[in-house]
Amino acid sequence: MRTTIISLLLILPWFSQAQESTNSFSLDEAIIYALQNNYKAINADRDIVDAQKQKWETIAGGLPQIDGAVNYQNQLKQPQAQFPSILIPEEFLPPGVVQDPNVFVPIIFGQPQQVTATATLKQQIFDGSYIVGVQATKAFLSYSQNNKEKTDLDVRKAVVEAYGNVLLAQESVLISENNKATLEKNLYETKRIFENGLGDEESVDQLQITLSSVENQLKNAKRLEKITLQMLNLMMGLPIESPTILTENLDDLAQEKIDLGLLDTEFKMENNVDFKLADNLNEQRFYELKLAKSRALPTLNAFINYGGLSFGDSFTFLDSGQEWFGFSTFGVDLNIPIFSSFKRSASTQRAKIALEKAKTQLTEAEEQIRLQLENAKSDYILSIEEYGTSKENLKLAERIENKNQIKYSEGIATSFELRQAQTQLYTTQQEYLQSMVDVINRKTELETILNQ
Repeated sequence: MRTTIISLLLILPWFSQAQESTNSFSLDEAIIYALQNNYKAINADRDIVDAQKQKWETIAGGLPQIDGAVNYQNQLKQPQAQFPSILIPEEFLPPGVVQDPNVFVPIIFGQPQQVTATATLKQQIFDGSYIVGVQATKAFLSYSQNNKEKTDLDVRKAVVEAYGNVLLAQESVLISENNKATLEKNLYETKRIFENGLGDEESVDQLQITLSSVENQLKNAKRLEKITLQMLNLMMGLPIESPTILTENLDDLAQEKIDLGLLDTEFKMENNVDFKLADNLNEQRFYELKLAKSRALPTLNAFINYGGLSFGDSFTFLDSGQEWFGFSTFGVDLNIPIFSSFKRSASTQRAKIALEKAKTQLTEAEEQIRLQLENAKSDYILSIEEYGTSKENLKLAERIENKNQIKYSEGIATSFELRQAQTQLYTTQQEYLQSMVDVINRKTELETILNQ
């Protein structure tokens, strides 16, 4: 039994680690996971539920409302009335009391304890602000749904960028490691030549400078790889230290994102989420104007109640034989606004101004969206062109660096010329990696505007 427990204790950490390392995602899988688990996406879903509850809360305000009330009083010192200020038949007077106009006798009326139980039904018959409020709830719900759509698009865009940055960092690490290995080999050979008296010290120094620079780039790339992976985990709603594995290849993903047919996609303004949100603002201002106008209308409410009243010298109100006296009331409340010193008029005018401003903002939003679309198309085309150019430049830089490697080993090229070729290669490598990420990101931006 002891051996079994020890074996389990040894296996559990390995099993836990194996379980944690199963988080592997393609880009599409990462987006789907993030839309369900991203913190902002979760709260956007809650906002829709909240808007639905708020809609019913507003509607319920105009439906029948029933309230119950129970009131208990215990008069520790009862008030007294003086006789004969109150006329009472002689047979009801206490024994020994003589009805004399010149004699005043204090008399206590009623019993010290009483309970009143009432149930009241209230019904709103007419209220202009209620009608407007119910209409406005539809606009508010529409805003919450559009805001959810906006959040999902933002989450998708953030995941794509974070995913691409992780691939970029990983590729940078691999390239820097290869460059470092090549430089270490060159430096080792150059040192051997110098030690044998066949080379100069400057060649060793030049290669040492280049190697130190590449080593720093490698360290930075490793740090960025960790940070970008943590950022991706955050966007996906995972713990930032989660060992997530990416299954995509940066070059394949970039080529997959090249789709010139997207540029010819028909653009419909009403499908753009930013336009929808600007239109929601117009709706909100429209209902605010209607609400301001509705305050000049009368309101009519009705109520009916029923209750019971009981008295006693002691607390016996819960006894079955306790006597209760019933009562009921029906009432109507009509409130007619007559004069507000032009306060309502000023409020209505302000609401009109706010609506006109919202209309202007909607027109501005349309023009901005059209401009964003043209910029996004231009940036997408440019990213594809730069991707093709940087790919060709990388081949040329690799060829130049390779030729300088051969010339240097044969003593034809100097160490300075080799360093220039190597530096040019390293710069071109980073430009190529960045161009692939740009293609991915620029397509996502265009798709966001088109709502694809």
